[in-house]
Amino acid sequence: MNLEERIKLSETRVFKTVFPNNTNHYDTLFGGTALSMMDEVAFIAATRFTRLRCVTVSSDRIDFTHPIAAGTIIELVGTVVEIGNTSMKVRVDIFVEQMYEQGREKAVSGLFTFVALDENNKPTKVLSKESV
Repeated sequence: MNLEERIKLSETRVFKTVFPNNTNHYDTLFGGTALSMMDEVAFIAATRFTRLRCVTVSSDRIDFTHPIAAGTIIELVGTVVEIGNTSMKVRVDIFVEQMYEQGREKAVSGLFTFVALDENNKPTKVLSKESV
């Protein structure tokens, strides 16, 4: 399987409903809750891409461009966008849509860096010669 196919197959999509218990006093999704969901989706995408143990080492440039109101549906999309020797970057976008209307818009976008670990919890190559 070539690299583009592998990236495409590891793309991760998760849908959730935004309930009032996850919102702040403005009735919009807590930023920390959004970050937690994004990190989980990024982890799944990184793991699906490498099929190795992966850990988050950083999150970069999280842009909140549109509020996410209670009672909406969100889709989180995680995609591997950069591959290093032992690390990779995963972009996660959150799209929001009203439950009873057509259309959606991007609300949050962020970049997460992961390191692949071996059985001794030491960084290991993301890609082996057999896996590309």
